[in-house]
Amino acid sequence: MQALLDAIARAERPLDAQRIFHGRGGLHPGCEHLALDAYPPAWLLTSFQPLDEAELARVGQALAARWQQIAPDEPLNWVYQCRFEGRTETRLMAGSLPEPHVVTEQGARYLVHLLRGQNHGLFLDMAEGRAWVRDYAARQPRLKMLNLFAYSCAFSVAALQGGARQVVNVDMSAGAIGLGQQNHALNGLQGQASFLAHDIFKTWGKITRGGPYGLVVVDPPSYQKGSFVATKDYLKLMRRLPDLLIPGGHALLCLNAPELGPEFLQQQMAEAAPELVFEQRLPNPAAFADIAPERALKVLVYRAPELPSR
Repeated sequence: MQALLDAIARAERPLDAQRIFHGRGGLHPGCEHLALDAYPPAWLLTSFQPLDEAELARVGQALAARWQQIAPDEPLNWVYQCRFEGRTETRLMAGSLPEPHVVTEQGARYLVHLLRGQNHGLFLDMAEGRAWVRDYAARQPRLKMLNLFAYSCAFSVAALQGGARQVVNVDMSAGAIGLGQQNHALNGLQGQASFLAHDIFKTWGKITRGGPYGLVVVDPPSYQKGSFVATKDYLKLMRRLPDLLIPGGHALLCLNAPELGPEFLQQQMAEAAPELVFEQRLPNPAAFADIAPERALKVLVYRAPELPSR
């Protein structure tokens, strides 16, 4: 645990939501089960094995000492979540959480909820993906984007802030779509996106009629029974991409499954849509450095062929 305590002692006051300590990356032996995130004005400690009360007390003392140094006039707010053997326990350890709890990232505002479930409303490891989408939208006049497995629609917010003309967000969870609509309202982006609370695999007609798109973002869960299993369902998505993209359009394919490396996506794409050209794998945020990069989040960029010149 010492590496975590050292990271807390060095932490600057966070302004944007961000990861502070990434034991899961394997670069801190003995701390592989630990992660510390900042969702200002709160801290979130996640452990993938139970911590005893003495260990929690050490973390609490370290956070209190550092918070006294960097924000002496403000209360310390922190949450502990343990994920172990299929169970999740979440405890508010000190202070309180704002309601609504709004965090920022690169000028965008997002709603988060640290005390409910494992998905808090904003995946911090995808920050570089959202930055890429914002920059891409800024370079593509009147971009139309399709956002599949949209969750809280953070990609949509980034695209519209970059200048996209229209975004179509699709997610089978009505609750997630509702959160996405709130995120658009938070950023003054009402009326610039559409929202479909549908099963993607049963909505292809509507999705296709809304296209073609200059950018398609695919960010599914790696394994969610009844919704999406990467090893059997990603190929089905890839086969649709050539018909969804305009000539020269791009697809952003995301996968967060440690057991599947980037070659999984590349092999599947070679089978499903060989005409799409691989351009790059986006870097993950530096805070998510991993001893085995192939196990970390994969975000791959593909390009559709241009129309042949006459």
